[in-house]
Amino acid sequence: MIGVLSLLVALTLSLLITRVAAMALMFTGLSREAAKFQARSAFTGVGYTTQESERTVNHPVRRRIIMLLMLLGNVGVATVAATIMVSFMNTKEATVHQRTSILALLAAGLLMMWVVFNSRWIERHMNRVIAWALKTFTDLDVRDYVALLELSSGFAVSEMLVEPNDWLAGKTLAELRLSDEGILILGIRPDKGKFYGTPRGDNRPCPGDTLIVYGHLDDIARLDQRRAGRSGDKEHLNAVEEQEEFEEAHAIKRETTEDSDEPVNE
Repeated sequence: MIGVLSLLVALTLSLLITRVAAMALMFTGLSREAAKFQARSAFTGVGYTTQESERTVNHPVRRRIIMLLMLLGNVGVATVAATIMVSFMNTKEATVHQRTSILALLAAGLLMMWVVFNSRWIERHMNRVIAWALKTFTDLDVRDYVALLELSSGFAVSEMLVEPNDWLAGKTLAELRLSDEGILILGIRPDKGKFYGTPRGDNRPCPGDTLIVYGHLDDIARLDQRRAGRSGDKEHLNAVEEQEEFEEAHAIKRETTEDSDEPVNE
């Protein structure tokens, strides 16, 4: 029983470590999926030679994060392996009822971990805590970007790979009107060709291009999953309406605050 509990604790800590590392990598500009992939790859010691890996290694802050992940990963893998061996040895000497209880505890623990670490609501609130902790207790070079772009409030500079069936593939930036839904295109890195650091309205993202975008992480994630067609157009309109409602509520709140701060004339 103790071995199973130790295993669940070790797995939980491993998932938390990779979540924190992925958030830190996202603050350096990596996309959500790329940050998760690089964090898990480094923690488990599985290496992949990709353009994302090269950009990670060439970036000084990302390299520090990856080096720490590799160190913690070696310790974590060894711990998990040891606890599995202890659990296996204890199970061989247990009765049928004890084995059933151990397997039930293990299954329940794994199910709970899967639910917790796959919940978008929990992830959203956990990311806020992680962002605050990284800003408060670390000395990452990205702290200036955090202050300037308010990344700790859920906003981020991220990368997005344009795929052939994406809603934004083949359209000009003027046609996309992403600013209406609270997302800005800061740059376009073509699959082949020159990097556009200040894209204009007539620039057209093509499949294989990588977009440097700024916005709320949830909005960026929804845009990354948006596919071409009427459903994509409808999602865009819904996102624009949500942004307009948010801006209107923010304006009302600001006017209310300004009115309350005005001195009273006697």
